[in-house]
Amino acid sequence: MRATMAARGHGRRLAAALWLVVVAASAASARFVVEKNGVKVLSPRSLRGHHEASIDAKLATGCDPFGAASPFKSRSGRPVVLLVDRGGCYFALKTWNAQEAGAAAVLVADIVDEPLLTMDTPEEQTPDMAFLANITAPSALISKRFGDALRLAAADSSSSSSSSSEEVVIRLDWRESMPNPDSRVEYEFWTNSNDECGARCDEQQSFVSSFRGHAQLLEKSGFAAFTPHYITWFCPEEYLQTRQCEAQCINKGRYCAPDPEQEIGAGYDGKDVVLENLRQLCVHRVASARNVSWVWWDFVVDYRVRCSMKEEKYSRQCARDVVSSLGLPVEMVEECMGDPEADADNDVLRTEQIVQVGQGSRGDVTILPTLVINNVQYRGKLESTAVLKAICAGFKESTEPPVCLTQDLETDECLNNNGGCWRDDKTNITACKDTYRGRICECPVVDGVQYQGDGYMDCKAVGPGRCAVDNGGCWKGTRDGKTFSACAGSESLSGCSCPAGFKGDGLHCEDIDECGEKLACSCPSCSCKNTWGGYDCSCGSGLLYIKVEDTCVGKSTSAMGWLATALVLSCLVGSGIVGFAFYKYRLRRYMDSEVMAIMSQYMPLDSQTTENRPLREEAVQA
Repeated sequence: MRATMAARGHGRRLAAALWLVVVAASAASARFVVEKNGVKVLSPRSLRGHHEASIDAKLATGCDPFGAASPFKSRSGRPVVLLVDRGGCYFALKTWNAQEAGAAAVLVADIVDEPLLTMDTPEEQTPDMAFLANITAPSALISKRFGDALRLAAADSSSSSSSSSEEVVIRLDWRESMPNPDSRVEYEFWTNSNDECGARCDEQQSFVSSFRGHAQLLEKSGFAAFTPHYITWFCPEEYLQTRQCEAQCINKGRYCAPDPEQEIGAGYDGKDVVLENLRQLCVHRVASARNVSWVWWDFVVDYRVRCSMKEEKYSRQCARDVVSSLGLPVEMVEECMGDPEADADNDVLRTEQIVQVGQGSRGDVTILPTLVINNVQYRGKLESTAVLKAICAGFKESTEPPVCLTQDLETDECLNNNGGCWRDDKTNITACKDTYRGRICECPVVDGVQYQGDGYMDCKAVGPGRCAVDNGGCWKGTRDGKTFSACAGSESLSGCSCPAGFKGDGLHCEDIDECGEKLACSCPSCSCKNTWGGYDCSCGSGLLYIKVEDTCVGKSTSAMGWLATALVLSCLVGSGIVGFAFYKYRLRRYMDSEVMAIMSQYMPLDSQTTENRPLREEAVQA
């Protein structure tokens, strides 16, 4: 949001010009961490640099009515951001008065040099504060030094009579205060089962009821991981035996909650609230173990409808009925809760006390309700659309779920001049990708085909299958029932090349006139006729065209040539058969001789018997 800044201090209303950019910052020097944004001033030059601003806890800041008869206006017609001093009334009233006077946003300047703090709505809300629910203008607290500098710049700008004087233009982008590391957002909601704590309890009930649908959709789709939390206190050791501790605590003073009616012995006790908080934690644990963690939202909404304190139905039996109606095992929930009378730690509530204490850049949870998104405490209105916007800001760019890209949550920057990205008007394929934080220019993937390029001036289809999308951006033509393409398809991963019979750069191809350019069918007896993508060549009577030789030969000569070729082939085949038969004959003779040589070593053969017989006869006669 860009706007002209107006300043009100010491009875003056001033206009100024600055550019405000919000960036995430983390710093923790105490248990309570103030969520801050870095303010970068680009104009005027004297204020250029980074400054800190803390984010208002309820988007509310402001004091006396400015008068609707003369709403704030800037010379350029931009929306006005009001600069006011801290003090005199609630921040919320300052913002309401500024909003009523036409201001688009509010900056509250501190009046003393001190660390920034988080602005919050009044704890005690009276009927004359009904305007709190209607505040829509964003606001931030800035340091005294920065506020003084802005006030001086505003005074210089407004006192100049020149229309060309440097008007101060600011840009507020609260989305940048939310870390966005990956494609899943982790968020927590610190709440209370008590429905008798006034406006704060009503606010929590309204939020849970209205946000349930978004929460369950995000969690079922794997886009978000949600965890409920409940704040508990402990009873000091010296008060353990008092009636107050016994009425407000369980597990011998380890886990306590304030009395709902703030009157011990009247109505419900604090320990009733602790037990119900514990039950709701166990409902989430049991549901998570059954992979239906989003049932917690159904339980909380149903419990507040069916088991209200106001109707005196806030009881264990009512809670058991709600658990059973949602299909969760009552026994597992109560087993998770443990024994509230035991003089021992409760694992579930002990964990709550541990995570309530901040670590690193995350401060302690001290305000109810508190929403923590991506480990940063959310400072904004507890309203369904506002919280959804904050969660959407927690996704890594281009990984947001569809619900974050609806017209109610963000502006599609690709609709205006295609976001300045590349686009193929013929196929309506674009590199502009709308995200919650803006737009990115990135070559797309279409029907499994990857486009590559810078995304701004150029994107080209690459890889196998690229020819299936607009023919890979290459030339393609059809005529007389024949189709030719310059896309090489699977033969090449990129590039265009005109097919045979055409010439050009692949993006534009034209037919080659082989006949006119004497590229083929140029023999004396040839008759050439050009066709689209080729040519037809014929010869005179009695002649046959040989394309490889680009010549015409007589059909009889051709026939004799074929006969001679056939005769030669026949001779070669015959010679091969004879050679193979002779080879088989020689191989068999060789094998026979080898077998006989082996057998002769073990038994006499016929030839050997004949030779030895005379010797045996002579031996007998002797």
